[in-house]
Amino acid sequence: MNRYTSESDYISDLQSRASLPQGFKTSGLRFHFSPAELPGKKTYPMDLSLISLDRPTDAFAGVFTKNAFTGAPVQMNRELIEAFDRRRFNGTQASLNGIRGVLINNKIANVGAPGGLDDARRLTEDAARLVGGGSLFSASTGVIGWKLPVDDMERSFNELIAGLHQGNAVDLARRIMTTDRFPKVRSTQLGEGRIVAVAKGAGMIEPDMGTMLSFLMTDIDLPREVLQRALSTAVEQSFNRISIDGDQSTSDMALLFSSRRVAMARGKKKGEEEEFTSALTGLCKELAEDLVRNGEGTGHLMEVQVRGAADNATALGAAKAIVNSLLVKTAVYGNDPNVGRILMAAGDYLGSRSMAKNSGEIGAGIDGAGSQAGAAGLFGREAELIIGGETVFSGGIFELDQEKEARLSKYLEMMGFDPSQTGYPEHEEKVEIILDFKAGNACERVIGSDLSYEYVRENAEYRT
Repeated sequence: MNRYTSESDYISDLQSRASLPQGFKTSGLRFHFSPAELPGKKTYPMDLSLISLDRPTDAFAGVFTKNAFTGAPVQMNRELIEAFDRRRFNGTQASLNGIRGVLINNKIANVGAPGGLDDARRLTEDAARLVGGGSLFSASTGVIGWKLPVDDMERSFNELIAGLHQGNAVDLARRIMTTDRFPKVRSTQLGEGRIVAVAKGAGMIEPDMGTMLSFLMTDIDLPREVLQRALSTAVEQSFNRISIDGDQSTSDMALLFSSRRVAMARGKKKGEEEEFTSALTGLCKELAEDLVRNGEGTGHLMEVQVRGAADNATALGAAKAIVNSLLVKTAVYGNDPNVGRILMAAGDYLGSRSMAKNSGEIGAGIDGAGSQAGAAGLFGREAELIIGGETVFSGGIFELDQEKEARLSKYLEMMGFDPSQTGYPEHEEKVEIILDFKAGNACERVIGSDLSYEYVRENAEYRT
């Protein structure tokens, strides 16, 4: 695992893996504006970024939040994709308006603001004309409810587009941040082609779609249908397996673009898709961990594996219950091996779900007992809990003593990092928690964070 001693050390590592794929350029700038909703003339900085392909592409994919109260960019992007697919499936290839990239701003999320959808359309259409045609997606992140400073943003377009370059994605990763503590870039090589991805997100994170904002670029030549299937699979196995605070944003999206510059091996279409999907999924898993490690006030990264369930839904639900438990989070933050809280959180989920179903379905998901009693009695028989390689519960009883408590506390301390640290992550270690039901073959892995004073401070003072 990488360990970093300074911001320059970390940025150097990012730059070594952040070279843009063929056919892509990026640009970014900062300006200051006064929010129309606030009294007085207080000014805030806004970063504006652009990802632009050299020419419009018909190879792209998107996955969006399932939050029912979505921002204008999510609405506009969904409409753009639906219109593109409708024309394509109707055979009107000549009329297709390819995708040129995405216009991104931080500081304001463009959610619920008067005229927000019209603003998103106007900004992306004007920027697309200046960059040379095609359509641009929109992405906004920041304060919910404020209106975008449209005129200020448009006055920046000429400078933004003049600054497009073919270098690396580090500046882009920096400019899309809000309360993020450090930029996040991951890449992978696939034959002669490559995939490069950036992401932002530090709070309001338990996506049920993709990630907070994630932009993935590749030069590998694959059609839209393959890219969409690959992104959906990668998202399900990565970004849908993380949580910081259990809140799903109104603006989550993951967008994937291909410049179609590099051909994969021909004659094995299914193999191409599987190979690309595997590479994309691995990259997204790394980026998902970066997001949680970077979370607001995060002092520990937790990896919870729930094994031995009869179905994946039960395993996933129990794992998320553990990482989202405030009592588990605070214990981990305090380097306190209060392991009973982990069993409490999993047992609460299993028992509550059983009662809600009224049919014993949860029992079937655990041990086939088909009853609430079967769920409640699980820990008295086979379940095993392991933390950092130490077995702490097995055969219905806790296996704890003074020496093990001391080792566990030291282990938590070693896995921790300073939640106020900015600029770079100190390391890539994580607290490993395994809960094995020993009742089936289903297994799920979820990445979560602890809960620190810094998280409360950050969110209490977010706008002030």
